[in-house]
Amino acid sequence: MEYKSDIEIAQSVKLQPIASIAERLGLQSADWEPYGRYKAKLHLNPTLPDRQPGKVILVTALTPTPAGEGKTTVSIGLLDALQRLQKKAVGALREPSLGPVFGLKGGAAGGGRAQIAPMEDINLHFTGDFHAITSAHNLLAALVDNHIYQGNGLRLDPRRVTWKRALDVNDRQLRNIVTGLGGRTQGMPREDGFEITAASEIMATLCLASDLPDLQERLGQLIVGYDFSGQAVRASQVLAPMAMTALLREALQPNLVQTLEGAPVLVHGGPFANIAHGCNSLLATRLAQRLGDYVVTEAGFGADLGAEKFLDIKCRLGHLQPAAVVIVATLRALKYHGGVALADLQEPDLMALERGLPNLLQHIENITQVFGLPAVVAINRFPNDAPEELELVAQRCSQLQVQGIATDVWAQGGPGGEELAREVLELCQRPSQLQFAYPLEASIPEKLDLLVRRIYRGQGVEFTPKAQKEIALLEGLGCAQWPICVAKTQYSFSDNPKLLGAPRDFKVTVRHLKPSAGAGFIVALTGEILTMPGLPAHPAAERIRVDAQGRISGLS
Repeated sequence: MEYKSDIEIAQSVKLQPIASIAERLGLQSADWEPYGRYKAKLHLNPTLPDRQPGKVILVTALTPTPAGEGKTTVSIGLLDALQRLQKKAVGALREPSLGPVFGLKGGAAGGGRAQIAPMEDINLHFTGDFHAITSAHNLLAALVDNHIYQGNGLRLDPRRVTWKRALDVNDRQLRNIVTGLGGRTQGMPREDGFEITAASEIMATLCLASDLPDLQERLGQLIVGYDFSGQAVRASQVLAPMAMTALLREALQPNLVQTLEGAPVLVHGGPFANIAHGCNSLLATRLAQRLGDYVVTEAGFGADLGAEKFLDIKCRLGHLQPAAVVIVATLRALKYHGGVALADLQEPDLMALERGLPNLLQHIENITQVFGLPAVVAINRFPNDAPEELELVAQRCSQLQVQGIATDVWAQGGPGGEELAREVLELCQRPSQLQFAYPLEASIPEKLDLLVRRIYRGQGVEFTPKAQKEIALLEGLGCAQWPICVAKTQYSFSDNPKLLGAPRDFKVTVRHLKPSAGAGFIVALTGEILTMPGLPAHPAAERIRVDAQGRISGLS
């Protein structure tokens, strides 16, 4: 069979006009605005009849590896399979960030026959949401520095300005810079830096806002720095929220697109899960619940990051009750966790698979025993997967009363996910009640300790002297009752990316704590996590081509 790249497959499919997708959802023409033929912005309060909210199906994964697991591909394939089973299902997914698209990861619109489209638009500028967030972020930075230049009536300490600039490009050169050079009229010289747009507090804030007034209120709470007496200075004090809201007005509206099989998908917001909370906007999820009987949504990276934050932060804030959880795994990833080199993952190796399985089993236990939710494992099948290896994974999952089901949605689309979809539908009928990993009333150290012990299975948490001082600062700011958003490596349960599998006897070191005041959670940075990624030796940007007719290739 002739091999086709993801973009070639996507470009070969005739998409339905977006008006047809909107009409099937029950939307009126006044409820949405077209962005070309195949994209639309949905209004925040469409005229829809009252109905029982759709059941939320969360798709997460085992601890990711450089081999890739295909979580978004499985999410889209599951959505298509539910549609083939005559279920009214709607997807709710994150928007890709340009940084990874042109960096190491490449695109994030699924793969093979399980993609959302138009994939070139979604992976590139889409409807401009990321640009709006970048502009609002940098407007606030400009207003802060202008306030200092124009007399600094707030007595904001230039050495304690915490609000950096933002850019949606991986660029390590901009992590730490000095601004305001060139003389008195060029501004106040000070240390500054950039973070990627997906790590912006505005991204996290927008993704947890319930409407425009709520967004504006949250933007006003953003902390931009501290004055000479140590008091927090907020965006509202430099009169920024109204102008920022004006920039974000359309970005707050969820985007409607479709799968290659015509299933509706809301794609909105894109915080990273190793830095922020790693899931699409609360608005998009709630709207999808109003539009469909089943909502397939996804949380970034492994279940210890994206799923934990989806459950402990987003569900807690949004009063969401997931009906089922899908944990995506591959034989390649399990063997990698079992110690097999990246170049040898295609070879059958039952012993390595056995060594790597504890990673998957720990994620299963976390979902079913800590959070109390029904789960299924979706084994994302590759052509050379050995039957005996697939059987071993299914057997080990069954020991935890969880089905391990092989899927083939990359090659087949919806038909390759129908067995998984049937199991998900059965799980959605089971009664369950979400339990959180920690209570909000626990102290900041107690919440972090519970996460490390219950989710990561470590021995506890340690704080650097700087972090200990920041705990006191956060308590003084009234943040002690906020949820915790741990920023750590995605490649391990620990804060050390080299500790694969299911490590034990480790401690997690928190080196920095900061309030994400607009979103309403505390970010705890561990290890060497960075809010501005760099580019690899051979970034994906090198492979992208555009022909004379404007047709893009190399994007995947």
